[in-house]
Amino acid sequence: MTVRTKQETFQESMKNRFMDFGYETQRVLRSVGHTSFVQNLVKLLLRLLWSLLHLAVNVWYFVLDIAHMLQSFLISNGLLRNYKVLNLSRLRYLAIVVDSEEAQHTSWVVELLNWLSAIGVKHVCLYDMKGVLKESKEIILKKLGVAMPWEVADERNLFLERKHMVLEFVSFSDGKEGVAKAASFLCSKYLKGASRGEDQEPVFTEPEMTSALRAVGCGGPEPDLLLIYGPGRCHLGFPAWRLRYTEIVHMGSLKSMNYGAMIRSIRKFTMVHQNYGS
Repeated sequence: MTVRTKQETFQESMKNRFMDFGYETQRVLRSVGHTSFVQNLVKLLLRLLWSLLHLAVNVWYFVLDIAHMLQSFLISNGLLRNYKVLNLSRLRYLAIVVDSEEAQHTSWVVELLNWLSAIGVKHVCLYDMKGVLKESKEIILKKLGVAMPWEVADERNLFLERKHMVLEFVSFSDGKEGVAKAASFLCSKYLKGASRGEDQEPVFTEPEMTSALRAVGCGGPEPDLLLIYGPGRCHLGFPAWRLRYTEIVHMGSLKSMNYGAMIRSIRKFTMVHQNYGS
């Protein structure tokens, strides 16, 4: 009787232990399942929030583009008085960067230059990477009629010229290759001084580099405003040393250029106050 009671007691205790283990396992599994559900719910809510934010930004830019298109249309038709007369006193030199593929359409470039000439812009730098505009220089000058190349204009009176539009044609070769030519010019100048017995260290200052760039034909004025026509939102290799204080604006494709958009960008530049530091 005693032995049987002990066996029953042992079996009952083992049974209770297994039951407790089963209950504990179910509790843990339920806890894990609940945690996983909460995590999935949080991820879903975050994705939904991100999608809504992305949609809101897209809607905002869509409305902004529509507003700009409407404004450009009104400007092109002369319906906005503030854009009829522009104060170009701050826009002394304008640079236009064109994608090389679009630069092959010289008629578009000439039309753009005619717009600029009509509003009073007289000093323009044309740039494309492959030098397509350089090769078309004679054609562009002939079609404009009242334009002259930058090399012919007197540099001392460059910004006093009002009768003709002064055009500078620049390509990627005027960038890195221009710096290399200027450095070679300065080194040769230093070596000539050393051969005459002038013992001085080769310290090249910014004014000396600017003079060297002009000496090798790659040192034009610094543009006040740079308009980029092309798919990329970058200056496409325009000489960086000429962009220290330049305002850069992306205008979209040249084939979809718009008179009102150009006027809006130029007027916005003339209305902005620039701090050059001390």
